[in-house]
Amino acid sequence: MNKQSLNRREFNALWVTLGSSLSSVGTMIVALSSPSARAATRTVKLPDGTIVPALGQGSAGLGQGRRPEALEEEALRTGLSLGMTLIDTAEMYGDGRSEKLIGGVITGQRDRVFLVSKVSPNHVAGDGIARACDASLARLGTDHLDLYLLHWPSRDADLSSIVAAFESLRAAGKIRAWGVSNFKVSDMEDLFRVSHGDRCATNQVLYNLGNRGIEHDLLPWCERHGMPVMAYSPLGGTGASLLHDPTLARISAARNCSAAAVALAWTIRNGNVIAIPESGSAEHVKENAVALSLTLTTDELHTLDAAYPPPNR
Repeated sequence: MNKQSLNRREFNALWVTLGSSLSSVGTMIVALSSPSARAATRTVKLPDGTIVPALGQGSAGLGQGRRPEALEEEALRTGLSLGMTLIDTAEMYGDGRSEKLIGGVITGQRDRVFLVSKVSPNHVAGDGIARACDASLARLGTDHLDLYLLHWPSRDADLSSIVAAFESLRAAGKIRAWGVSNFKVSDMEDLFRVSHGDRCATNQVLYNLGNRGIEHDLLPWCERHGMPVMAYSPLGGTGASLLHDPTLARISAARNCSAAAVALAWTIRNGNVIAIPESGSAEHVKENAVALSLTLTTDELHTLDAAYPPPNR
């Protein structure tokens, strides 16, 4: 064998090269094991260009004594660590108790959270929206909301005054954007006829594999206007009924994930829907977060369409 000895300069250069390579490998290993590496891979763009994760966290039943608050807080923090940094709440949820719970969770990490709350329709008359917003900000322990929604269409004030109130809050820096919830296509058309009504950032509505009605008209309307939909009850609502579906069970078993992950991956499949599942369990949140990197195949989507047919147009 032909052996060749290295002089000291060559020897030192070799070790510098090896050390740099090992350092790069170590850095890569650390990066892949960090929460940020598992962060959101699916995102949605709001009309103003803001990018948010396609999978956030709902809170309609949180802070109301159903579970120990410590467990619910842990669930929300787990979601944040896994890239589910959009948190949705409302003054209506537990008469503000949900907002208070979330306020404790986001203390010290407000800049990581895209925070959404909603004003009740019975608080929109006069200066009611401004007062409701201030109360929500106080409960949440923050000086601004990233998104503020009208919870339901209102009969107490016309759309022009509601939009004006939202725009006033936006000008004051108390909200970054505003939107609506539970609006039908006719409601959206009425909104867009109002001055600045086209600044609406989203419409939060019921949408899941078992409730596909918005695909008939509302979802296409929002897509045409460059507006994402925010889907509440993406796992089927009370009792998360979809989680017991045999078709989802078969797909999830084949994918080695939970039925929840499959249902959520279906909901956010098109890039124009933000899903906000609620969970008071850190373990369930981890299962949900898998949907951020789960892309269903064409065959899987066809299988789900057969089990849950889309609406006829």
